[in-house]
Amino acid sequence: MVGGELAITPGRGGIFGQSSDAIWRNPRMFLFLLLLPPVLWLGVVYIGSLLALLVQSFFSIDEFTGLVKREFTLKTYRELLHPANLDIIVRTVSTATVVTLSAAVVAFPIAYYAARYARGRWKAVFYLGIMLPLWSSYLVKIYAWKLILAKEGILSWIFAKLHLTWLLDSVLAIPIIGGNSLSVSYLGTCIVFLYVWLPFMILPLQASLERVPVNLLEASSDLGAEPRKTFRHVILPLAMPGLIAGSIFTFSLTLGDYIIPQIIGSSRLFIGQAVYAHQGTAGNIPLAAAFTVVPIVVMGLYLWMAKRQGAFDAL
Repeated sequence: MVGGELAITPGRGGIFGQSSDAIWRNPRMFLFLLLLPPVLWLGVVYIGSLLALLVQSFFSIDEFTGLVKREFTLKTYRELLHPANLDIIVRTVSTATVVTLSAAVVAFPIAYYAARYARGRWKAVFYLGIMLPLWSSYLVKIYAWKLILAKEGILSWIFAKLHLTWLLDSVLAIPIIGGNSLSVSYLGTCIVFLYVWLPFMILPLQASLERVPVNLLEASSDLGAEPRKTFRHVILPLAMPGLIAGSIFTFSLTLGDYIIPQIIGSSRLFIGQAVYAHQGTAGNIPLAAAFTVVPIVVMGLYLWMAKRQGAFDAL
């Protein structure tokens, strides 16, 4: 305060000083400049590159020269309906569905225990146990499971010690899910997928279950409802947002992964492997781009159906 009047700091000279003063006086400009780098990254680098790849799916490969014909056509999408390519799509989607359902069944009791009963030190131990697999190398985990599931691995040794080798051989003899050993079988692939992506189902489900009011459970019990009715009509509807969020993570990650099927499982391809093979080895970029559209369409349909069922109403 100078002579009864407010003292105003004089503007600074130079281009940097003037720019700083202009940003300070205009909060909207400051917000715009703050959001510009991530928006450019998302819009140009991420979405732009994805759209550039998807545009390639409307081109085709010249069968004689092997060069890309940059003419609009749906020929590449018709190739997805060939039995070999359709088998890849069905295998990938069915695997993602099985892994997601299995993850929900395994994760729910773990998440419920953590939300309702784990306190203090035990809750820290729970989070540590869930997060610890995420801190190790992705490839190390997969190769470790390859050793565990191998014919001479730990799991086979346990079955032998329990005199249950006949049971393991019976499971491996099943045509679709079996193989010479668990490490080269469809069942082994699903087991490794389940292990790797299980934390992405447990954490959102546990956060959702923590928001279920205890008084609702007590009221349901006081009204004489059986535990299964309480689970069906109280717990499950309120836990649905977390279950949907976890299923989105688990389903989408399984749908696009190609490393686990490459290391664990048989020679039958998944969508990620097909994209890698056509884009790299075969050089058929249009077909690789068409394969990338499949997970996008599947996830779009899944989210649309989940929204129609009211899965996001509680969000």
